[in-house]
Amino acid sequence: MQDVRSNTGNEVSVDNVDLICFSHLRWNFVFQRPQHLMLRWAQNRRVFFFEEPIDAPNTGSHIKVDPCGVVVVTPLLPKELSHEERVTAQRALVDEVVKGFGLTAPVLWYYTPMALPFSRHLEASAVVYDCMDELSGFLGCPPELRLLERELMSHAHVMFTGGQSLFENKRKLHRNVHAFPSSVDVPHFAKARVIRNEPDDQANIPHPRIGFHGVIDERMDLDLLRGIAELRPDWHFVVLGPVVKIDEALLPRNANIHYLGSKSYDQLPAYLGGWDATMLPFALNEATRYISPTKTPEYLAGGKGVVSTPIHDVVKPYGEQGLVRIANTPQTFVKAVEACLAGCNDAWLLKVDRFLSNMSWDRTWQQMYELVEAVAQRQSGAMKQVG
Repeated sequence: MQDVRSNTGNEVSVDNVDLICFSHLRWNFVFQRPQHLMLRWAQNRRVFFFEEPIDAPNTGSHIKVDPCGVVVVTPLLPKELSHEERVTAQRALVDEVVKGFGLTAPVLWYYTPMALPFSRHLEASAVVYDCMDELSGFLGCPPELRLLERELMSHAHVMFTGGQSLFENKRKLHRNVHAFPSSVDVPHFAKARVIRNEPDDQANIPHPRIGFHGVIDERMDLDLLRGIAELRPDWHFVVLGPVVKIDEALLPRNANIHYLGSKSYDQLPAYLGGWDATMLPFALNEATRYISPTKTPEYLAGGKGVVSTPIHDVVKPYGEQGLVRIANTPQTFVKAVEACLAGCNDAWLLKVDRFLSNMSWDRTWQQMYELVEAVAQRQSGAMKQVG
């Protein structure tokens, strides 16, 4: 086992408690909600980030300490194992980490209910379910996910949701649920307002440029993107991000659509700075019904106009407050982009900055921390009474 700093002190507080995060997203995938929150938790305690397993000849785990301090654990499992054998093997790997690193009643933080079968036995100071998406609506959802989610909600002491619409859907299913819509690191994306050096692969793309960054999957309306590109062949559409769960052959290949692949979080402001407007061409389906796109405030922090399809958590509050334009057909989308190109003035930008002044991942984490701390205090008090 690698040497990671240990906890000290006996005070009942999550400041003195390690944290295990079970995630369906990989640590080095797109930098988003889990990464923003876990790196903040890791400033004051040990954080172990369990990814989904990858195929390997033999059972084991790959353990790496990220520069931010998060310990990333990747289970290695032979492909031929049955479902029951995979659960048993992952439980043993979790127990090995708990014992090897000397973890005592850590905070258990879940992004996926699929981790419950190999972790439900662990003693915890607090159990947190951060429901950032309605995973049951995603392509390839395991059939047992809904049942496991109900069990996780009964097991969790506190539950967070990744947006307001998801909160409305879950609020009656848990006694202690709180909405935490996607937040933003404003200073990071505000760099786009002053960056002048173009990335090499974007430098020769003509203007106007309309950009998108994020995962390209079943949530993107490919027909809409194709239709917009056909209506305005003089515009150029820059698309950043990995293609996941869909066939790349389905992507529209118009000459004015430019797929530049995945970019790191640190690279995004440089690309955003070279765009004239941004887009959220999401399909309206089960996978997008409850999403709260992190890209919305990121685009705005970069000072760029945004056009989105009518995703509930974009319409409210961004659309209703005149920060984002809403459209759902190629024709209306084109008109909305035209309005962005012509109308994102200083008055609009002042309104944007006023809205974003109340948002930060630091603030989100602090509010979550206080709720988890309250749970840990209650759990400790209950244990003392039983004792």
